[in-house]
Amino acid sequence: MQTAAAVADFRTYPLISDLAAVQVHSDHLSVEWADGRVSPLHHQWLRDNCPCPVCVYSVTREQVLEIVDVDENLTALGARIEQGLLTVEWSGGHRSQYDPGWLRAHAYDDESRAERRAAKPKSRLWDHSFELPVFEYTALMEDPKALMQWLLALRDSGLTQVRGVPTEPGSLTLIAKRISFIRESNFGVLFNVQSKADADSNAYTAFNLPLHSDLPTRELQPGLQFLHCLVNDADGGESIFVDGFAIARALRDEDPEAFRALCEIPVEFRNKDRYSDYRRLAPIIALDALGEVAEIRMANFLRGPFEAPAEQMPLLYRAYRRFIAMTREGRFRLVKRLNPGELWCFDNRRTLHARNAFDPASGARHFQGCYIDRDELLSRILVLQR
Repeated sequence: MQTAAAVADFRTYPLISDLAAVQVHSDHLSVEWADGRVSPLHHQWLRDNCPCPVCVYSVTREQVLEIVDVDENLTALGARIEQGLLTVEWSGGHRSQYDPGWLRAHAYDDESRAERRAAKPKSRLWDHSFELPVFEYTALMEDPKALMQWLLALRDSGLTQVRGVPTEPGSLTLIAKRISFIRESNFGVLFNVQSKADADSNAYTAFNLPLHSDLPTRELQPGLQFLHCLVNDADGGESIFVDGFAIARALRDEDPEAFRALCEIPVEFRNKDRYSDYRRLAPIIALDALGEVAEIRMANFLRGPFEAPAEQMPLLYRAYRRFIAMTREGRFRLVKRLNPGELWCFDNRRTLHARNAFDPASGARHFQGCYIDRDELLSRILVLQR
């Protein structure tokens, strides 16, 4: 059974395998598990992760120890397995105990690291045949299991629809806050997507919007975007989506040189009106620490002039044209009309969205939108999984 003294966390770590034996070496311990795996655990790493109340504040579960305050030549005077826990006596007089579930979840032998990477959630790439995950508003507001299914679908596929949402203005905030607080921007907490004469964005006109991510002009693009339909009586205005990660994967396979160019050559995006001027220089495709696609940054109507070195300019234009052309290919595009009481919720840093032109003289069209950061989605999932 886990105790606060052995696990400095709010999570519970399952016991995958019991500790079977431990050996002390000059700079590390070798832990043998009952299933035969062996994990080397260096003295500095173990001492750095001591969960005792002296090293970790028991209320916040945050570390107070700084490893620089520990002797660099620290050694383990002894190590043993006590009531299933790993107990270590350190030079200098400190004593640490470690929960086997926690140790196994953080062991850094090759097999354990590979196991954790394999278990991490994978993006489910999609194309024009995507079976859109659809959820009911009432269930999401009342049923934690339905809420979890929605959040996982949003995390893994990057595009979902919710039906049965009240059509009163401001109703969007109720469901958005089922995830977390709303991220405010210069467009407000909630923004109204309507055609208007004094538009400060092409989104607030009646002509078509090409595929894009919102606010690529910011250091951190919003992670999630909601678009809630209140009224949609106008002709046209269908929503178009593509999986930016799927396009990046296809580009990587079909034209590696173009893919590398969009990962390495930065492009400036600009968003300006009478009262604000946002600019961000960044690559169109961002990779994570493991080399996987983590973000797409794209909005041609917010792009400034390319400023690449002269020798790279032809390659950048070729790569950029290829990416835009791929977003127009039918194999990637999902086209749907949103009806009153329905909303889109999608990963704005993955799923590019567009809108066909509509005729404002044929009827009213009023959407409301808002943003939530992707971190809030991931945090909500982890807390619910506890």
